[in-house]
Amino acid sequence: DKAPLSKSLLLVPSAISILLTLLFQHYQKFFAYNLQAIKEDFQIWRLVCGRTICLDLKDTFCSSLLIYNFRIFERRYGSRKFSSFLLGAWTLSALFDLLLVEITQYMFGITINSLPSGFLGPVFALFVPFYSSIPRVQVTQVLGHFSITNKTLVYILGLQLLTSGSYIWILALSGLVSGICYNSSILKVHRILCVPSWVAKIFSWTLEPIFSSAEPANEVRVGMGATVDIQRQQRMELLDRQIMMSQVAQMRRQRQQQGGMINWNRLFPPLRHRHNANYQDHRPSEQDTPPPTEVSEEQVARLMEMGFSRGDALEALRASNNDLNVATNFLLQH
Repeated sequence: DKAPLSKSLLLVPSAISILLTLLFQHYQKFFAYNLQAIKEDFQIWRLVCGRTICLDLKDTFCSSLLIYNFRIFERRYGSRKFSSFLLGAWTLSALFDLLLVEITQYMFGITINSLPSGFLGPVFALFVPFYSSIPRVQVTQVLGHFSITNKTLVYILGLQLLTSGSYIWILALSGLVSGICYNSSILKVHRILCVPSWVAKIFSWTLEPIFSSAEPANEVRVGMGATVDIQRQQRMELLDRQIMMSQVAQMRRQRQQQGGMINWNRLFPPLRHRHNANYQDHRPSEQDTPPPTEVSEEQVARLMEMGFSRGDALEALRASNNDLNVATNFLLQH
């Protein structure tokens, strides 16, 4: 939902790649990333075709999973800004590809006539905003020392893609450098390499209705625990989040009408202090209410890196009992 460009990049190149691999193998030569033909014969169309469609199904699978995970940037930036980033990263990485090939030949005497094909440069470029703007939340630990976070799987996919070919490190390096250049606004490339507003409007009128998706249902499937107590606790946690999200939405509407800040601590008494396991009403008195939760400055910094103000980040973390995932959902959905 709200990511039509990511959906089109996920479906169209993957479908073409599968067709070329299974049915139209004699047309694969037109989508090969042949550097020799580009430099000597000036076949610029090979640059476009070779850097768009993957000819290796493993690369297609890994890049598709990465694009699916990076769809959060289209939802955050909007389709036009996201497409501008991809256009800038694609153009810059193409230039860096040729430059790195020349440097490799000059320093090591290795002649590279072709590179792995596909939309790989912009995919590697998306690791730059992913690393800098997506908060790192620990999920579990392996052997008590190695942390598994919400970003570990994405990095593993990137490593798998990096090891799939001989010279794919050139595409990875050029993609990362182009992502850094575009994300840090070096030489104002984000103003030069951007999608014009009239082009964005044309695509929004023509292609967006085709690749748009229906908004997902509000109901969230509850994971079934191993015991009745675990299932009951899961349902209680889900109910807590639904109550908090509904109260946040109501108070934000009131704030838009009346102005002022939301007193999150007044709205959200401790929802997890339920001593009766049979769902009996238990309302703690004002004397039993604990003091406001201490907020971690590290989590506040992570939310501010995502673009939220410090005041909203503080109140969201206090309202969610210092739960970074819940606070992020609040701020993104309201």
